[in-house]
Amino acid sequence: MSNVRHTRPLRSPSRRQVLRDALFVAFSLSPAARALAQTVIADEGKAITVSRENAELPGSLKTTPWLDAWIRVGADNRVTVFTGKVELGTGVRTALLQVAAEELSITPGLITFLTADTGLSPDEGLTAGSHTMADSGTALLHAAAQVRSLLVEAAASRWKLAPERLSTRDAVISAPDGRSLRFADLIASVNLHRRPALRSPLKPPADYTVIGSSLPRVELPAKVTGGPAYVQDLRLPGMLHARVVLPPVYEAQLDDFNPEAVEHLPGVLRVVRDGNLLAVVAQGEWQAVQAQRALAGVARWRGGRRLPDPARVHDELKTLATQAITIASTSAPPAPTRHLVQARFLKNYLMHGSIGPSCAVAQQVDRLLTVWTHSQGVYPLRDALAEMLSLPKERLRCIHMEGSGCYGHNGADDAAAFAAYLARLFPGQPVRLQYTREQEHLWDHYTPAMVTEVKAGIDAQGRIVRWDYELWSSSHNQRIVNAGRLVPATLLAKPFVPAPSTPMLQPEGGGDRNGIPIYALPHRHIVNHFSPTMPLQTSAMRSLGAHANVWAIESVMDELAQAAGQDAVEFRLRHLDDERMREVVRATAKAFGWPRPRRARNHGVGFACARYKNLMAYMAIAVEIRVEPETGHVVLDRAEVVVDAGQAVNPDGIKNQIEGGIIQATSWTLYEALRYDPQRLRSFDWSSYPILRFSAVPRQINVQVLNRPGAPLLGVAEAAMGPTAGALANALFDATGLRARELPLAGEGLRRALLGG
Repeated sequence: MSNVRHTRPLRSPSRRQVLRDALFVAFSLSPAARALAQTVIADEGKAITVSRENAELPGSLKTTPWLDAWIRVGADNRVTVFTGKVELGTGVRTALLQVAAEELSITPGLITFLTADTGLSPDEGLTAGSHTMADSGTALLHAAAQVRSLLVEAAASRWKLAPERLSTRDAVISAPDGRSLRFADLIASVNLHRRPALRSPLKPPADYTVIGSSLPRVELPAKVTGGPAYVQDLRLPGMLHARVVLPPVYEAQLDDFNPEAVEHLPGVLRVVRDGNLLAVVAQGEWQAVQAQRALAGVARWRGGRRLPDPARVHDELKTLATQAITIASTSAPPAPTRHLVQARFLKNYLMHGSIGPSCAVAQQVDRLLTVWTHSQGVYPLRDALAEMLSLPKERLRCIHMEGSGCYGHNGADDAAAFAAYLARLFPGQPVRLQYTREQEHLWDHYTPAMVTEVKAGIDAQGRIVRWDYELWSSSHNQRIVNAGRLVPATLLAKPFVPAPSTPMLQPEGGGDRNGIPIYALPHRHIVNHFSPTMPLQTSAMRSLGAHANVWAIESVMDELAQAAGQDAVEFRLRHLDDERMREVVRATAKAFGWPRPRRARNHGVGFACARYKNLMAYMAIAVEIRVEPETGHVVLDRAEVVVDAGQAVNPDGIKNQIEGGIIQATSWTLYEALRYDPQRLRSFDWSSYPILRFSAVPRQINVQVLNRPGAPLLGVAEAAMGPTAGALANALFDATGLRARELPLAGEGLRRALLGG
């Protein structure tokens, strides 16, 4: 069940304060500088420079400061709303539509809503990091309010009435005497190609009729009825099918292959080789599959990079790390401690585990190359493709379609690059490129292994007086910033070089995301040891380093509470100054019935909380688990969750994301780990990379949403990952007395720890 509760207003940061906290200011004294500029550290570390006059605009209006980039009115009175963000299965398409519909006073079903398309939509970079509602939602909220206000003022001027006497409904403005004007009737006198005002005439939250309601998700019907819903389902007239043969290991070189063994096969149109890029294009999909298998059989590869020894990979991270970045520190030395906890936590490589292998369709018509892709960033992809293919950007158009895939950087961009490269060889004909299951697994951009070490101490009164935290990891963000970040571009006879790996800065963070605890700590020293080199191909996956960091922090908080002789929830409350976090913690404990009475053997409960990135949604979770020592299997029987995402646009959508995040984080935390050895990667299918099965999903998840009408929109899609891991680890200790320090927590490793042998 999902409960939405309105809660009392709190002193919370304004939108401007939240955005200001995420700004790094850079001053230009060059005479050529047109204006003072601020560099906004956008999601996933992309630096965007905006002028001073735009820096105060809300959300993504600061990077696309034109009202008609977001909202347009046609001559037929049809209203079209645009966003540069994409639907990844989070339900944001529906929530963004609700935001625009509310402030425009239009029934959602009457709005044409278009997502990321480099030919139409604003450039909002990546859809990642739980930024969609905070950035695009905020932009649409204000743009829609200003467009409505401008049109109402134009009607009021024409009728010589006060604007407040007019009403608006479904793109029609009405006067008390029955006169009415359509939005389209006023467009000639209202130029929407204008900069937004700094202040917007937003509706009072008490007047909301669309925001705050659980509008059914607009993208779900096709998915649940088996209709065309994903780019994998796209079929265009005359479409050709392509498959690639990828190297068996990183940096392997194609020595030889026999094209004649493939060219004669039914339906084969062309065998393509460019350096180490090897592909086949055929009339039909099954013909392409058969040809790809034959081509793989006659390809001979040599060399390749050795992979790390999994038994030593965490120790080697310390030798690879070359940058030590202090992300938080106090000058005062720690006070004397009565009890010191020292702990080392290990996280292994994980893969995205996309259910549908990556796919793209590309078509060259005249001078325009169009790519349909499930990339999370169509504009960065377009720019990289332009570089790879030596094309002007205006000759490339990338259109987002949903993919049966993942949250994060999987093979979507690479599949798009393969499709674009091959489509240029067949002008006029669409070319569909899809990875195999093995390629999706073995050429994924994995989430990195991590090591965290904690020294934390309490004084005689049970207060935390020392917090020293260090982490070691390689890049959690190798997103597409140049052609060299695309796998196909690195395989060409004249390969492109990937852009150097750089750390993502706080307050967003990469491997150190959520490395700074939300707790009030008089002494803290937190260091991110960053490695610019990576033994495996890595990049972004849902929540980045927050999953491991919150797991480590919340595990240590439980240990300190135990040492202090205090209840785990009360101990957290003693160290929380943030009243919103305190309210979330208290509400979760109440919903769960914390503290629970003494449990049966191998049954345990656990608690954890965090604010995602210390900028976005607040969440706390209490769980109850069962452990089967004979198998190492862990069952999550019940989870009680409370989340505060500010203004709840679509409460059911928030519930969807929290539930989905708990299920995915449970899979990561209990069972998932990439298999490899120095010779090659071994997780090539679902048996060699097991994910949580339907039979093992949590038995009961109850989500309560603390709605704060009028408060800033806070991203929620990744909020569950870290707290879920922390709560599971604490519940495992409660059930077994075992403090597990390496992920995954369950399975054979747990069985051996409990039973031996």
